[in-house]
Amino acid sequence: MSFALLLPATAASAAELDTAVEQIAPGVTYQTLQLSTAHGPVVGYLITVDLRNPHAELGLLHPASVAARDEIPDMTNAQRAVAGVNGDFFNLSETHEGVEATGSSVGPEIADGEDLKAAVPNGQRFGPALPAGTSTRDVFGVGADHRARVSSLSLEGEVRSSKGTAEVSGLNQYALPVGGIGVYTSDWGAVSRARAVCGTDTDREAPCSTDTEEVVVRDGVVSAEQDQPGSGAIAEDTVVLVGRENGATELEKLNPGDRVEVESRLVAADAPPLEFAVGGFPILRAGSPLSGLDASLAPRTAAGVSSDGKTAYLLTVDGRSTASTGMSVGEVADLLLSFGAADAVNLDGGGSSTIAVRDPGQESATVQNVPSDGVPRAVANGIGVFSTGR
Repeated sequence: MSFALLLPATAASAAELDTAVEQIAPGVTYQTLQLSTAHGPVVGYLITVDLRNPHAELGLLHPASVAARDEIPDMTNAQRAVAGVNGDFFNLSETHEGVEATGSSVGPEIADGEDLKAAVPNGQRFGPALPAGTSTRDVFGVGADHRARVSSLSLEGEVRSSKGTAEVSGLNQYALPVGGIGVYTSDWGAVSRARAVCGTDTDREAPCSTDTEEVVVRDGVVSAEQDQPGSGAIAEDTVVLVGRENGATELEKLNPGDRVEVESRLVAADAPPLEFAVGGFPILRAGSPLSGLDASLAPRTAAGVSSDGKTAYLLTVDGRSTASTGMSVGEVADLLLSFGAADAVNLDGGGSSTIAVRDPGQESATVQNVPSDGVPRAVANGIGVFSTGR
């Protein structure tokens, strides 16, 4: 079907929107958006997911390890999703004092109820400036009640031994808080953990710490220790602890043969627990766009949810071309609001913005938008739309 929708007055030029809706799976629709704005034409793509439908689900698209990247169509097809969009910002192109980028995302990740990683400090993130009142801990996710929501995830955990108890402040993340201890599991992958001790909580470019310690714990017993963070795959029965400054001092108390208990868990700011979560900064709260949103025009990806948590909206817009000028983050918030979203987060944009859809009867999802790099970018994660009715 076709219809015209007038965007709210706060949207760019109160543009008229022409769109056709296609059902691609039970409870899942897809549409291409043609907008005429004050700054030129914009082409967008919207997936709407009715979570009241028992066959419709959202989940994390992710590579085989946290410190890895893959293209959205490849992850969508590998996980047999019917559609997918790119997710969080990530450690993409920085080489820090000879330490290579990790590919790991900025914010938390939960997949199928499993905690994969926690958030880096605010000052270590990549992407536009955070709006006031937001942080790297903010996420878009779905709870155990099958309702989507914008929430935040904090890390809780401890390292306990006969030498004492120390707080855990990191889980599989490319940057640790100053003075902190990070836990790295088999989910991290084989990439070097050296980037974790570079920068500070407020300055991503600050020098790497020289006061560090790494401890390997296998089956609850310290098996090795060294002064610098290492690399290489981590076995399923093993956790690696990386400490900097005060955290290093705590880990230096441990010796091979010591018994150690390591616990870590992501805790949501509200109930129930999240079964799926991806990092992104809020741009819409309780039906109102946040202030201080990035006003530059660019390709964008965002995720929104209705006030009752039962309808999710995944939006991508093209940019940086004569065919589509892109949108500001505020315009994206307004557009999602016009469709019915009450809360929303901004996801990675620019060359990362990608949407892939598997049409009914097709074996594979294909890219629907025009990535500004010319080809899909390998990214840290994404949001997948899954259907048990296909």
